[in-house]
Amino acid sequence: MKDQKNLLVRFYAVMLLIVFFAIGIIYKVIQIQIIDGDHYKALAKQKVYKTDIIEPTRGNLYDANMNLLATSIPEYELRFDAVTVKEKDFNDSIAHLAEALGKFFNKPTLYYSNKLKRARNEEQRYLFLAKGINYVQLKEIKSFPIFNLGKYKGGLIIKESIKREQPLGKIGRRTIGYKNVGLDGAYDEYLKGKTGKQFKQKISKGQWRQLYNSKSIEPEDGLDVVSTIDINIQDIAHHALLAQLEKFEADHGSVIVMETKTGEVKAMANLGRTKEGKYYEKRNYAIYESHEPGSTFKVMSLAAALEDKAIDTAQIVDTQKGEITYYNRKVIDSKKGGYGKISVGEGLVVSSNTVFAQIINDSYKNDPERFVNRLINMGLDKKIGLDIKGEGQPSIPHPDDKNWYGTTLPWMSFGYSVKLTSLQILTFYNAIANDGVKVKPRFIKKILNKGKTIESYDDPEILNTVCSEETADILQDLLIKTVKKGTAKNIFNKNIQMAGKTGTCRKYIPRTKDENGKITEGYYSNKEYVASFAGFFPADNPKYSCIVEIHSPRKSKGYYGSTVAAPVFSKIAQKIYTKTSIQENITSNKIADLDNKVYHDKKLALSEEAIDKMPDLKGMSLMDALAVLENLGLTVEFSGEGKVKKQSILKGQKLTNIKRVKLFLG
Repeated sequence: MKDQKNLLVRFYAVMLLIVFFAIGIIYKVIQIQIIDGDHYKALAKQKVYKTDIIEPTRGNLYDANMNLLATSIPEYELRFDAVTVKEKDFNDSIAHLAEALGKFFNKPTLYYSNKLKRARNEEQRYLFLAKGINYVQLKEIKSFPIFNLGKYKGGLIIKESIKREQPLGKIGRRTIGYKNVGLDGAYDEYLKGKTGKQFKQKISKGQWRQLYNSKSIEPEDGLDVVSTIDINIQDIAHHALLAQLEKFEADHGSVIVMETKTGEVKAMANLGRTKEGKYYEKRNYAIYESHEPGSTFKVMSLAAALEDKAIDTAQIVDTQKGEITYYNRKVIDSKKGGYGKISVGEGLVVSSNTVFAQIINDSYKNDPERFVNRLINMGLDKKIGLDIKGEGQPSIPHPDDKNWYGTTLPWMSFGYSVKLTSLQILTFYNAIANDGVKVKPRFIKKILNKGKTIESYDDPEILNTVCSEETADILQDLLIKTVKKGTAKNIFNKNIQMAGKTGTCRKYIPRTKDENGKITEGYYSNKEYVASFAGFFPADNPKYSCIVEIHSPRKSKGYYGSTVAAPVFSKIAQKIYTKTSIQENITSNKIADLDNKVYHDKKLALSEEAIDKMPDLKGMSLMDALAVLENLGLTVEFSGEGKVKKQSILKGQKLTNIKRVKLFLG
């Protein structure tokens, strides 16, 4: 009886537990299905489905003659899943795979044999093999033993990325730029394209398959941008600047070449010095660096005074034996003893500081705001408003400023106290060459979509007039005389008439504070200078304007604008003049045809459909042909100059086992 009672108690206890367990299950079901149903449904969907963003191919950036400046090329990172491969396949072929990898990457077979076996033993699923692999190399690697078993059995994991390549290398790197920097950054809205969306569903073994539905969006490749840069002029400017920087062991420098009538920037070189004494495109000094210009500003001072009818270029001024004092500060001419009594025009030609200090101070000392307002009317206080980011802020002192002193006005006259960038100075000089009309510097010619022009920028954008045509004529004549018999007479060349103004300015060293808190006040250095030259050529009918600035040349080797900067201007002018004077004129219809043909050839050569065959390179520039062939993994040899006339591998020939091609130029 007692055993029966105990059994009954146990039965009830078990039943009670079952009831509680059932209640718990029912509650959990209700919670999952009803209370938290939406949450778990969304969670389940997330685990089964996902959306991948598909990046578009960035558009190409070309120079004015359709030579590639920047293009997007796919490259690959390779990893190995050592677990996926079946044991038999691994054991049978691992030695052959190690041998193939060793030959390809020029490493011992044993290195890869040990590495792959260790990964197998440690069950590694993401073993790094290589990166920076191009498409042709990838195809060869995929044919290696084990890897040739395919995506799911061979264990080869391929991660694709897009590399932005600049065929010019280091030349013009800061001008060409990259995302958010330079031309590539300035025209990102055209180049970037539109991203796409790809929906995927999770299937067995952790794999995902693509789903094609109405929500899938194909990416739109970026448009191509044709810039105003001319790689031939860019190359000339780069090497002329580099040679002078090396000669004078300068810290950095810049050169800009601009087309006078249109404002198209044909070249912009910026080179900075490393600790090892080498030079590279360190920063875009021409655009961002505001500084005191020195004597190149005298042309602006004279233009203001002529427009205000404050002086006449025939007016005679006593240079005071080359030295004049304002409030205990001396203005000194570079020529000891001065120039005697000379005209205002001659004062510009020989770059007399005392002449300019006197004519500006005497003309405006009772109303300095009149002088400043004239400079402001010229637009010298405002940024140009460039597409390229980072333009430096110009600075023109005003009599209402707290730091306006009695010396500010005379010092402004020869380029101190004011601040301008190299491009802002050149824009003014370009206006003088353009009969007083100031045009905005431009870096873009047109936008292409699959070879067809969809936007074109042909008309110059006029900003304002800096002076009358009469004043511009006077200044043009004086700048020609400056090269013929003035401070730049060392670059006079009877074969090409050049006009321009030298500039030599002591660098201002800003106030500093060391790690101990000791403050050193700002001062003008006696060792560091900015040497510059701004002008235009051919002077009788200006086609190009150009500015050269070289910062902190070694003083013992030279620091004047005439000896440091002007020769760079002269070299550029002579080389451009020689090349452009014999160029063939091409009609607009021919240009359109060439654009489409060149675009088609390049796109075909870079497309996946043509990746196994040799493209037709005839008519391409060497720069473009190199970009195409290097993308195909080929080593290139070439002979001659000009465009591709002949190629050693015929168009359409299979590239299997071909590693080298020779181009014949003419």
